[in-house]
Amino acid sequence: MSLWQFFLTIFKISSITFGGGYTIVPVVRDAFVDQYELLDEEEMLDLTALGQTVPGPIAVSVALLVGYRLKGRRGALSGLLAAILPPFIIISILYFFYEAFASNVWVRAGLRGMSGAISAIMINAVYRLAKVSLRKHRLFSALLMIATFIISFFTSINKALIVFTLGLVGYLMFTFVPKDKIP
Repeated sequence: MSLWQFFLTIFKISSITFGGGYTIVPVVRDAFVDQYELLDEEEMLDLTALGQTVPGPIAVSVALLVGYRLKGRRGALSGLLAAILPPFIIISILYFFYEAFASNVWVRAGLRGMSGAISAIMINAVYRLAKVSLRKHRLFSALLMIATFIISFFTSINKALIVFTLGLVGYLMFTFVPKDKIP
């Protein structure tokens, strides 16, 4: 895949995925794992996990990291631009038509309908990522997932702090404990 093809792929994905960063992850996964077979499931999971730990929108982080993994620095820049240009263009256009769109009943109904579809896409992404994550070190991975859910659902702790802290726990565990000793 050329750098231009990579840019166009991410640009198209970014153009059609609405609802936040987590909606882009399964579409990027389908493109680069299933369609083009440039990444495997575990690589995609690792890039997604890393994308969650860095500041900023996950859609941009994942596009940047996939680009870096496939094409180096130029791929990272290409992924970054391809991920941010479509929303920038769309928002710039909508800015000029805000009054007409904001009060339009059809637009509001369409956005409400999209929220249900986006929820389904996010659930699918969580399921796929959990399935891959639980292949190895099932108990440890399951405990991290459960801890993340409980802490984020039942406390008001900043989500970025939760992801960073539990990411650090995972990093320390896999760095200092032999892999065959991790449950």
